[in-house]
Amino acid sequence: MTATNHLLFELGCEELPPKSLKKLSQALLDNILAGLKEADLAFNRGRAYATPRRLAVIIDDLVTFQADKTVEKRGPAVLAAFGPDGTPSKAAQGFAASCGTTVDQLERLQTDKGEWLVFKQAVKGQATAELLPDIIRKSLNNLPIAKRMRWGNFDSEFARPVHWAVLLLGEQIIETEILGIKTGRSSRGHRFHAPQALKIASPHDYLETLQQQGKVIADFDQRMQSICDAANLAAANVGGKAHIEADLLEEIAALNEWPVPVVGNFDARFLELPMEVLITTMQSNQKYFPVKNTEGGLLPHFITFANIESSKPISIQQGNERVVLPRLSDAEFFWKQDRKQSLAERVDSLQSIVFQKDLGTLFDKTERVAKLAGLIAKQLQADVELTQRAALLAKTDLMTNMVGEFANLQGTMGRYYALADGEHAEVALAQEEHYFPKQSGGATPSGKIGQILALAEKIDTLTGIFSAGLIPTGDKDPYALRRATLGILRVMIENSIALDLVVLLDAALDQFSHSFNKAETRQRLIDFIFDRLKGYCLDQGYSADEFEAVLAVNPTRPVDFMLRMRAVQTFRQLPEADSLAAANKRIINILKKSEHAVSNTIGTLVEVEEKNLLAAAEASETDILPLLAEQNYQLALNRLAQLRDNVDAFFDHVMVNTDDEALRNSRLALLAMLSNQFLQIADISKLQS
Repeated sequence: MTATNHLLFELGCEELPPKSLKKLSQALLDNILAGLKEADLAFNRGRAYATPRRLAVIIDDLVTFQADKTVEKRGPAVLAAFGPDGTPSKAAQGFAASCGTTVDQLERLQTDKGEWLVFKQAVKGQATAELLPDIIRKSLNNLPIAKRMRWGNFDSEFARPVHWAVLLLGEQIIETEILGIKTGRSSRGHRFHAPQALKIASPHDYLETLQQQGKVIADFDQRMQSICDAANLAAANVGGKAHIEADLLEEIAALNEWPVPVVGNFDARFLELPMEVLITTMQSNQKYFPVKNTEGGLLPHFITFANIESSKPISIQQGNERVVLPRLSDAEFFWKQDRKQSLAERVDSLQSIVFQKDLGTLFDKTERVAKLAGLIAKQLQADVELTQRAALLAKTDLMTNMVGEFANLQGTMGRYYALADGEHAEVALAQEEHYFPKQSGGATPSGKIGQILALAEKIDTLTGIFSAGLIPTGDKDPYALRRATLGILRVMIENSIALDLVVLLDAALDQFSHSFNKAETRQRLIDFIFDRLKGYCLDQGYSADEFEAVLAVNPTRPVDFMLRMRAVQTFRQLPEADSLAAANKRIINILKKSEHAVSNTIGTLVEVEEKNLLAAAEASETDILPLLAEQNYQLALNRLAQLRDNVDAFFDHVMVNTDDEALRNSRLALLAMLSNQFLQIADISKLQS
């Protein structure tokens, strides 16, 4: 049985960047595991640990030696390896020399392609302890560190200066040098509570030693849970519940090795400010968790975390209260100052902000969006006047002090300021919702005007940037056009807005006055949008061939496209689906190979099977017309599935390309009629059996 042991590697350093700590920790684990696999070192599992001052990895049940193996190297074919008299050729001699042996020592390998010379050599496995230093050094060199630094007189580079390194295989130290530091078993605890060296007896003792002796919770997820629990308990003590967002929770865990909650308070007068302003101030500027009441409103408290158990926690509380006061006062000042000028009075100031050099200013964009939004509103029978009013004001909150300080509040502050100005409630809501969805999976606008404005704004951006030739390539997408496109599709599909996307693209492109190739830009836009739609469909559980089947008939309304997708997905579950898909593929191939244009007129037919198929096809055509008008594609395909027996009988007994030209043309016309019935929904020949 192969001997195994646990491995511990810990790198101790100055405080690491908090927003990249978890990423670095996972990358280190992934790199080490990849290195072990490359070296054929088997193990059970690996775990990553991280605190502000350390990155650590524990590997369970790592083999202590590589397995012995036989290396086989194939040389030239025997036919090319020897002359007629059996003398080794230069190829055979060169191969043997490269293997450090002679031709007569080589073995032969018989395969179905002939006989080959081979060199086989038994290689004894190396000790894991000998291989680990290079694996770890390579893993550290490959970490995703944006800027590396040097320190002292060392040539080594890392994200922060390194102070200690632990490398244990079981209880044994693997002695080497990592980033200029000799490895050992000495770790360090909390910078203030336990600054002395901590002896790690074995990987098994690592977590407990750090926590019990070093006042350090090394497990990142455990630390996050501890912070979450402590924040909720502290909030409950002041009659509320902690408002905890995942990004901030992770950042606080990356800032603390021994997190201790501290409750602070602020003047209740600040609660008159919009809640989002207070939350942003506390979270972004101070890394505080706000406290909410049972109704979801804010309480005049916050929760911060100290990386120390202070003998005077009141001092920490008072210090944080002093720090947050000017922040809240600034927000209060911005709120009061901004309200001295209405959003409508800020419209002209948009002329001072260039959106893009070919596309003009934000004012120019506003005018285009208002016109496009009015067109959409008219099509949807929405209030055109309110829609265009919402479009006129949509970007004006960018000119306010509050949004200048807190960019993430764009739209949100537009809603508050619009309400304060006495604008219509739907106009105010659209100020915020036209940015929706803000992230992957985020909510789409709930209000009709917000939906219209979201579409108009995103379509203007998408078409404008494409017309300027700034098409996303690779991972470069500075205008976030992929996200905007997915937003357009989601707003339409998830709110059942049955608009023709190509018509809207044309309307938007017609508004640009700079020089560009409209036809070429239009096609690039269509390809780009439908590529995003494919990704959306795949995420929704549809298959690639189902998407291709619908795409083949060019539906340009995303809502209609998805109705067809659902119908095709349901159709392929029917027992008739494979047979009809194969038949449609055969029909399309036959029609493509026809030397003459296929007639729309079906003349005389002679065989019973083709007469039966014609009667069945005429009946199905009559039946599906009202279903297609209602976009009930699922029932239409169910009806067409009933043609299977007639189609199978036709191909079993009828020769399409007969020498009788008139009869051949009639049969081709019949097949075209049949194919066109399916193509009104999708090209089911694209479906794979």
